Amino acid sequence: MLSRVADNLYWMSRYLERAEHTARLIDVNLALDLERSPEARGQYWVRVLQSLQTAPPADGIDAYRVTRHLTFDQSNPGSVVACISAARENARQVREQISSEMWEQINRFYLTVRGTTIDAIWRRHPHEFFRSVKEAIHFFQGLTDSTLGHAEGWQFIQAGRFLERGNAIATLLGAYYERSERPPASEADDRVADQTAQYLEWVGLLKSCTAFEAYCRVYTADVTPDRITEFLLLDPVFPHSVRFSIDGVQDALSAITEATGRRANERANRLAGRLQATLKYGNIEEIMAESLASFLTNVEQQCVRIHDALYETYISYPIEHAMVA
Repeated sequence: MLSRVADNLYWMSRYLERAEHTARLIDVNLALDLERSPEARGQYWVRVLQSLQTAPPADGIDAYRVTRHLTFDQSNPGSVVACISAARENARQVREQISSEMWEQINRFYLTVRGTTIDAIWRRHPHEFFRSVKEAIHFFQGLTDSTLGHAEGWQFIQAGRFLERGNAIATLLGAYYERSERPPASEADDRVADQTAQYLEWVGLLKSCTAFEAYCRVYTADVTPDRITEFLLLDPVFPHSVRFSIDGVQDALSAITEATGRRANERANRLAGRLQATLKYGNIEEIMAESLASFLTNVEQQCVRIHDALYETYISYPIEHAMVA
């Protein structure tokens, strides 16, 4: 497969996963704002920005401004509209490699979001817009799995999706723990209010990962930070856990290596395998005791290294390497 095609498919998938993740975070936090005190709302939107590694809007932080910045601001490369535009452009460049159904869906989706404004969704109900974004991306992913051959190109799409997802969930967990580390309130009434607020925020984290129902099936309704972290970090079968995502990356890389016969991909496979083993044999008590922040930072760094290794092997390799391979 040409490196240009692999690059476009990989980034098309990453951008769509990023847009879906951002839309879900905004949607959940807009709902949670109804339960938050007016004084605390700005702090929680700062956490959303931190979890997406995005600088705040220049004109201040509130629900409207952050939603506009993360959804429609095309000068922000991580905004929903910017990501969908980039995904559509990558798809356009490889139209001959994807199905007509895939192209029609992503093009229709792009035109819809480009024709929408923050004021239009704010006057009605933002939830409907963000739900439509998530559903459109899920539909595209379903079309991809149903209409595209599961060969090398499809594997690059899987690698992009799961690498983006694993890194995003690790970053989100880190932002939640950083925000939750604060001294308890001194007064009894304040402690009760704080516990209620914290419960809603941890439920919000689960919903931000489409994980609330899946979590309750494993742990019932016992919503505790340690168990939530264990589920989102180490669960082997939940699609939005970090471990499941890295398993998906490793499966895709192994399939690409087998399809191409490139031993040069051993570095990417080795890095993914090492992270996979860390998550497979990780123990939440030990991780929390040593340092969850350090563990999550290491996951994020390993995701970057896997991306770099994949890129060096298949996208930006020197010509002499291609001749040898």
